[in-house]
Amino acid sequence: MLKDLTCFREVYIACGKTDLRKGIDGLAMLVKEQFRLDPFQKDVLFLFCGTKQDRFKGLVWDGDGFLLLYKRIEAGRIQWPRNSSEVEKLTRDDYRMLMDGFAILQTSTIKVPDCTRIA
Repeated sequence: MLKDLTCFREVYIACGKTDLRKGIDGLAMLVKEQFRLDPFQKDVLFLFCGTKQDRFKGLVWDGDGFLLLYKRIEAGRIQWPRNSSEVEKLTRDDYRMLMDGFAILQTSTIKVPDCTRIA
């Protein structure tokens, strides 16, 4: 189910670490208060990852209640973006890459040179 993106209209990822001890109410509150999004959007998946990158949770409102998804990967890890405590909307390609274990939402390692002086 989680690899098939066709059942979700949008996917948001909570970058950084989330306390995975939170349940439905705690994660919905996080979506609403910290990220300023509506957790009651039908068929919108919100993804959260804790300290260990071999497990994550998903939260979906399906019209009459929340669905809490929990996945633990038996061999390997997901390359979860750890650079902020923001939420990012994922494209279909980004989502597919994340589920396949590839790094997404990385910042460039190339720095802008200081061209105001000669070395």
